[in-house]
Amino acid sequence: MPRVAALMLGAGFSRRFGGDKRQARLASGQMVLNRALENALAAFGAVTLVLRSDDDPQALALPEAVDVLFNPRSAQGMASSLVLGIEHLRHGDADAIAVLLADMPCIQPATLQALAQRSGPEDIVLPSWQGQRGHPVLFGRRFWPQLLTLSGDRGGREIVRAHADCVKVLAVEDAGVCLDLDQAADLATLNPLV
Repeated sequence: MPRVAALMLGAGFSRRFGGDKRQARLASGQMVLNRALENALAAFGAVTLVLRSDDDPQALALPEAVDVLFNPRSAQGMASSLVLGIEHLRHGDADAIAVLLADMPCIQPATLQALAQRSGPEDIVLPSWQGQRGHPVLFGRRFWPQLLTLSGDRGGREIVRAHADCVKVLAVEDAGVCLDLDQAADLATLNPLV
């Protein structure tokens, strides 16, 4: 089994949502962030979570197993959180890093495990549901230096495009890989799956 480090990005400002979507309640009563973390912990055993510097982990009711990083540059966009997380994790022994998003609480742990099993230091692995590419994206260690050069509100999409020959797309029966929470109305789409 490849060694995969799980990095969850949760330092966004939820501008389109109209409130802190990480604390939005699913039909189960669980917060969106907590469900996403629960699924990731079930698959990977440990998760590094990037938050804003003014976040209160107690208010977010984070599980103890979560390693929290505070991003003082979160206003600069998603890339700053990605860079902070990779800088933190690159000294470990992981072959790949799974970049998860805190607003995607429906991804099944079995899907995450299947993606991890196909990853490696020279690969980029991502899921596809009914022909739509989704999240998370797992980047082999070979690509971490390129991820460290990102800036602004960009993720690793350009790196995925530039290295199409290294991309493994895994078809999954998990709609959760394509469902994120951008607006409050999206909760109705997520709730049947959680």
